Amino acid sequence: MTHVIDVSGEQGNAFALMAHAQDLCRQLDIRFRDIQHQMMSGDYDNLIDVFEKNFGEYVTLINKPSTSGE
Repeated sequence: MTHVIDVSGEQGNAFALMAHAQDLCRQLDIRFRDIQHQMMSGDYDNLIDVFEKNFGEYVTLINKPSTSGE
């Protein structure tokens, strides 16, 4: 079962998503520092993209901000 995070709410702010990523890294035995650096290397859309790239198999983000071209 996939966990769902509504990014339009409190759980979707950058700090909460970073905390979710850190927790998932701990559970999956993945090095958080590398993912953290990627998440912090751009804007909020980048943070979401990196989160989904790394954890999309385990977490579904809903109500994401629309980006150009979508």
